[in-house]
Amino acid sequence: MDELFKWPDFLDDFAEAALRQGFLSDVLLDTQDGPMMAWEKEGDGSLVYSSAGIHGDEPAGPLALLEMMRAGSFSSRHHWLICPTLNPGGLALGRRENREGIDLNRDYSLKRTPEVSAHSEWLARGRVPDVFVSLHEDWESKGFYFYEINLLEDQPQRAAEILEAVAEHFPAETGPEIDGHEPRAAGWIYHGAEADLPNEWPEAIYLAKQGCPLSFTFETPSQADLTKRVAAHVSAFQRLLRLIG
Repeated sequence: MDELFKWPDFLDDFAEAALRQGFLSDVLLDTQDGPMMAWEKEGDGSLVYSSAGIHGDEPAGPLALLEMMRAGSFSSRHHWLICPTLNPGGLALGRRENREGIDLNRDYSLKRTPEVSAHSEWLARGRVPDVFVSLHEDWESKGFYFYEINLLEDQPQRAAEILEAVAEHFPAETGPEIDGHEPRAAGWIYHGAEADLPNEWPEAIYLAKQGCPLSFTFETPSQADLTKRVAAHVSAFQRLLRLIG
């Protein structure tokens, strides 16, 4: 695990920043490694939900959400739901899976784990998000890329602008396949609302099945410097917020 991410100190740091920005907290699950938290701030616009930390060896996502929280990026223009640390056990151990060795981001169909059961129950209690943004990392990539699930109007220019915003940090990932998928363009995987494997739903597929019309999963290259990975997530997220209004 990168030295800049310290667990469980991150929980206190995020809580301090979120409370200063007017967010309210909800404990979704208490674990031996700390609570799995949700944070909410009401606003006038679209309901935007963002998550990170579902893979415990991907610290750039939680740190990017913390940086944006401290900077006041989550304004009242939107209604916010944020889960910055969906895998406390994995984050404590610095590994992808939870303490039982299960990849939480493949469990949203069967819901075998207490983490995903608690999280999906919380999601089901509220209004379906208008936009979902998930922050991830990929050990095999050298550039930035993202998944888009879009049940609305196709907007290729939006994808291009997201990649443009990240270009100062990373080039778009290229190749005939990216993460096992044929990209629509460099750095952009336009994914249907179906899981690659029927019983292994990621969080984004679960939300699409619940009716979330638009989701983005941002992926930074894990081998790169952590500060660059964080900056790339922040740049992509902030550009997206400007694009969705």
